[in-house]
Amino acid sequence: MIFHILKKSDWEEALRRGEYQPGSLATEGFVHASTREQILGTANRFFRGQRELVLLCINPQRLTAEVRFEAPADPNDERTRELFPHIYGPINLDAATQVLDLPDDSQGGFQLPEALGACVQEANRNAEE
Repeated sequence: MIFHILKKSDWEEALRRGEYQPGSLATEGFVHASTREQILGTANRFFRGQRELVLLCINPQRLTAEVRFEAPADPNDERTRELFPHIYGPINLDAATQVLDLPDDSQGGFQLPEALGACVQEANRNAEE
């Protein structure tokens, strides 16, 4: 399971269009995603202070686009030793198994959604089948 953070309104627009294509697909050639362990770091680094965000739970086996695990492109990024999932194409809607609200805390940061555990368990069950 991989994850992508976006505005709730952008997901609603994707539902109307039939797929999700963020601006990074045109400007960088891929959609940024995170592993479970990277969600909060990504949220707090790039989305701090924003509200009305959701977290897509994405089953990579359902994606029609290729996924590559790569280091951040910025050599000054302290996370250069981490590999992040990059999706090289639009996200087809059926690859998103769940859409969870991403709760913010009183200091502008984020907390993992309570339902995230169920999302990960579902992915593990599907992988065993």
